[in-house]
Amino acid sequence: MMSCFLPKPHIPFTPRKATITLLQFHFKCTIQMARSSIDEISDSGSFTRTPSAFRSFISQDPNSSFPVESGRYHLYISYGCPWACRCLAYLKIKGLDKVISSTVVKSKWEKTKENDEHIGWVFPASYTEEPGAEPDPLNGAKSIRELYELASTTYSGKYSVPVLWDKKLKTIVNNESSDIIRMLNTEFNNIAENAALDLYPPNLQAQIDEANEWIYESINNGVYKCGFAKKQEPYNEAVRKLYVALDKCEEILGKQRYICGTTLTEADIRLFVTLIRFDEVYAVHFKCNKKLVREYQNLFNYTKDIFQIPGVSSTVNMKHIKRHYYESHPSMDPFGIIPLGPNIDYSSPHDRGRFST
Repeated sequence: MMSCFLPKPHIPFTPRKATITLLQFHFKCTIQMARSSIDEISDSGSFTRTPSAFRSFISQDPNSSFPVESGRYHLYISYGCPWACRCLAYLKIKGLDKVISSTVVKSKWEKTKENDEHIGWVFPASYTEEPGAEPDPLNGAKSIRELYELASTTYSGKYSVPVLWDKKLKTIVNNESSDIIRMLNTEFNNIAENAALDLYPPNLQAQIDEANEWIYESINNGVYKCGFAKKQEPYNEAVRKLYVALDKCEEILGKQRYICGTTLTEADIRLFVTLIRFDEVYAVHFKCNKKLVREYQNLFNYTKDIFQIPGVSSTVNMKHIKRHYYESHPSMDPFGIIPLGPNIDYSSPHDRGRFST
């Protein structure tokens, strides 16, 4: 829930034309939310994700509060987090990693402050502490929490990744991955190496939006509803919806190469980040073991197909992924033991070329 004064109705309030008023609005709000995803449990025992709080947009409009500039923005991510990794995938496949820098936090949640018990995303003290993770190069922050506190002195919600940071204004632009990938898809095209790639083309937008809705509800967020459920009935319902949706994907992908047809789209990247974690993590840790992705012929080959798109494999660090899930949720796995398998080779040949024209 949020307790704050909303903007007056007559003030234009569109994300594409974000103004400093919107930024100040976020700063002045006191947001009462769970402080990590594992806390987001309703009275019924089901997992209910709280909304992101920073929703400003970078725009090609030079008069925007957040205009497009090479080198101005920075993306903070975790390899463990699927929402963050879909943003990193966009950086790679759009060819934006040279104009938008990025930093990876440690895989395991740790205490973010000495004076309370909150655990969350933290930075390593050195580049050698955990391979793949890096200290904060911009603010010297010890945790993602510190970045939120730099951006807003009254923020009290989740300290989540991704975080899209403005180096010039020293604040968070946006922490909602679905917003960030839309910005990366279009707003930086004048400086992107792969500007021609459009993952949200006008002729497919309605179809992509529809696919995103059921994929998010039943698969992306569905695995969390299974894993974080604290009562049997919410778990049963979440698992049922999850496998109805996976079966639907299997049927679609038996007829065409991608979720929305012959073209790679946003829907595929959003689905992929869950599928790549499924057999290694969700099947065990989140009790999604009715059927594995590698037991679906089309889904498994599709996952390998997306993984092998140039740049995508570099966004998958399975050591970080497994360590994050198995060691960061002590209430679910108090011993933090990481399973050895199954060590799937996603670089092996797939059969999706049969749909090529």
